[in-house]
Amino acid sequence: MFDDLQKRLSTAFRRFRVSGLLTEANIQEGLKEVRSALLEADVNFNVVQEFVERVSQKAAGQQIIKAVRPDQQIVKIVHDELVALMGPVDSSVRFEKTGLTILMLCGLQGSGKTTTCGKLARLLAGQGRRPMLVAADLQRPAAIEQLRVIGSQLSIPVYTQADSNPVKVCQDSLVEANRQGCDTIILDTAGRLHVDDDLMAELVQIEKKVKPHQVFLVCDALTGQDAVASASAFNKALELDGVILTKLDGDARGGAALSV
Repeated sequence: MFDDLQKRLSTAFRRFRVSGLLTEANIQEGLKEVRSALLEADVNFNVVQEFVERVSQKAAGQQIIKAVRPDQQIVKIVHDELVALMGPVDSSVRFEKTGLTILMLCGLQGSGKTTTCGKLARLLAGQGRRPMLVAADLQRPAAIEQLRVIGSQLSIPVYTQADSNPVKVCQDSLVEANRQGCDTIILDTAGRLHVDDDLMAELVQIEKKVKPHQVFLVCDALTGQDAVASASAFNKALELDGVILTKLDGDARGGAALSV
């Protein structure tokens, strides 16, 4: 996913080999290349500015190690800051000790929520959980049928309701999950082509009535720095517990992963 960014950063790091020391001049010259590399990777502008500023401050205050080349020192600083930018995070799903664990997936239309619900259910089933998929996307044509097909392929129950509303579907799924002996519910909520008030109001109502234990934003890696705007909007409304990036194999830049 980060192939393009790796090549650009490698070019930037060569700037530091022209001198035997890290100086203000060669630090700034090299960081211009780092900034360009991140921007071309479609990383959010504000994220890039803050990142470069932190690297610059650390590099300027770096003690010179004579046995290490300047480019090696700056690589270490940039590496440490990239690691800090991406974490630390706990990527595990937390389960309730008793009763149902309710997971809610949200995101824009086309981000891959329904497919991700199936992948998550398969992962949890492999860990010994008994998940149920809930078709709460009543906006997109064939969304319910898509989830049914996925559930059938995985031998995982799917809860649906005809002529209902998303909030009631999610509420009633709790009763059905208990009846079938399931211990984990995965809510597949509706998305839109863009963030709007109707979408957020629906999701907020589901959260209030069902009280999911964890809320995950499903985000298309190809959206790049635009992922920041949607992530901020969803987090403001729902207080996200995590982000699931989809379509990573189609993006060599990594802008969304670094930005979101």
